[in-house]
Amino acid sequence: MGKLVDMVTWPLRAPVRGWVLRAFPRSPTGATNYDQPLGDPGLFGPDSVTWRIHADFPGMLSGGLSALMMQTLHPLALAGIWDHSRFRDDLVGRLRRTTGFIGLTTYAPRAAAQAAIERVRRIHQQVRGVAADGRAYSAQDPELLTWVHATEMHSFLAGFRRYSGRALPAWAADRYLDEMRRIAEALGARDVPASQAALAAYFDSVLPQLEYTERSRTVLNILAGIRLPVPVPGVSRSLFLGAGTALLPGWAMERLELGGHQRRQARLAAAGLRTLAPVFRAALREGIAARSCRRMGVAPESLSQFPERAQSA
Repeated sequence: MGKLVDMVTWPLRAPVRGWVLRAFPRSPTGATNYDQPLGDPGLFGPDSVTWRIHADFPGMLSGGLSALMMQTLHPLALAGIWDHSRFRDDLVGRLRRTTGFIGLTTYAPRAAAQAAIERVRRIHQQVRGVAADGRAYSAQDPELLTWVHATEMHSFLAGFRRYSGRALPAWAADRYLDEMRRIAEALGARDVPASQAALAAYFDSVLPQLEYTERSRTVLNILAGIRLPVPVPGVSRSLFLGAGTALLPGWAMERLELGGHQRRQARLAAAGLRTLAPVFRAALREGIAARSCRRMGVAPESLSQFPERAQSA
């Protein structure tokens, strides 16, 4: 089966790789060296579950879009986006910055990963104001940081489960949440869910705070019109946005007022992305995850399997 996939995907690898890297460059400044210093595991290392989850591009991009949809339901988190983000004219830039941060904190050598966290902490110091309902907000608020982190964790796990074509053991999902808790806490989050059970309980506790407002609708309308800088942008948008919508938990679909037609479209997009996922996977085989594996002296192919009950890095 592996040889058949290679034969089918080979002609598409170069153009797909070029499209993805133009749309979401791994290191926009070109300053990060993922190959050196040898033996530097970064914040997680090759035995981590995080390296495996984040190496799957289809699940990560669709998951990132799904997380953004969920985040629009929190009025205070949305106020920060509304007042301090150029989402109206640079939503792709926001997605690029998010993917760049995830790539750095996941795979970069330790010093570069920690520098990325410090940059975001400095940016958060400037993000504060008053929401539409009169409440003060701050991007340094531990509760808001936990909300943003929780939406991403749910979405990345759901994306991996749905589009990677690989089973995700329950222990590995718990381990992933526990590993990624370090990043959230380094940014200032508190009481961060470190297991699937804790994540479910967290969402139950925060549901009363969520609202679908006119601002939510505006951001989602802008998201629906996003033009990804790749060939056939309308098709790409529909594919990844629909696949991201399919990852939403049921309570989020209800609060976002997604009807039967939208849910059916999401299921169709999810089926399409599952079909195309091997093309993306083959095209990005030599990305930063593979380079980081070689920095650590391990085969990139090792990321295709979960180590048994991997120990903390």
